[in-house]
Amino acid sequence: MDLEAQLYVVATPLGNLGDASPRVRETLAAAPVIACEDTRRTWQLLSALGIPRPELFSYRQGNEETVTRRIVGLVRAGTPVALCSDGGYPGISDPGYRVIRAFATEGLPFTVLPGPCCVDLALLLSGLPTSSYTFKGFPPRKAGALRRFFEQERALPHTLVCLESPFRIGASLRAALEVLGDREAAVCLEMTKAHERVRRGTLSQLAEAFAGKPPKGEVTFVIAGANPKFDHSEDSEAQESPDDAHA
Repeated sequence: MDLEAQLYVVATPLGNLGDASPRVRETLAAAPVIACEDTRRTWQLLSALGIPRPELFSYRQGNEETVTRRIVGLVRAGTPVALCSDGGYPGISDPGYRVIRAFATEGLPFTVLPGPCCVDLALLLSGLPTSSYTFKGFPPRKAGALRRFFEQERALPHTLVCLESPFRIGASLRAALEVLGDREAAVCLEMTKAHERVRRGTLSQLAEAFAGKPPKGEVTFVIAGANPKFDHSEDSEAQESPDDAHA
């Protein structure tokens, strides 16, 4: 497979290697250069997919400006470059926006190879409305900023999707409860992996459930928008998936 001289923005598996499409595999195998968030993680992925190691270099927070210029220079000189993160889409709460923006503003060719995305997966797994939603990435850590983060969403009808550290999910759920009220919500852990699990319930139930020991794995949480239909403040039990006991 011969690649055109452009940037290939590649969505890689979140955990399950079966989610790497034939097109993704072919592109990563044919790319002479891959810019990635963590060269070690990407090399592990390539090895698992049976792809010989190309030239790899790191594109991460802290070197994005310098490496963006390098990628632009390579493509201008006729070299195809693949861009990937540790999992999911580059640029979606992972490094990648700056180089994508540079290609868009300078009129340079680039394409996106679709694949897994934690936002879409969590939204569907939550069982909450999908017709309109807002993705806001990672909430701030400081208490005041965290409250303001949720206050911006208080009157909006859109389902809210966020990422969080397992060490911070309890604090974020408590802040959401205080600001938004006891709305329906869901916490999704280790999506697409062997121990994927989802816990659904009201914010009060989930805040209590995640108040203790941090859960294992990557976390995405989803909260219903401002709609009385999803205010279950009188409910007493959360709906759980079979694996919730491992949360």
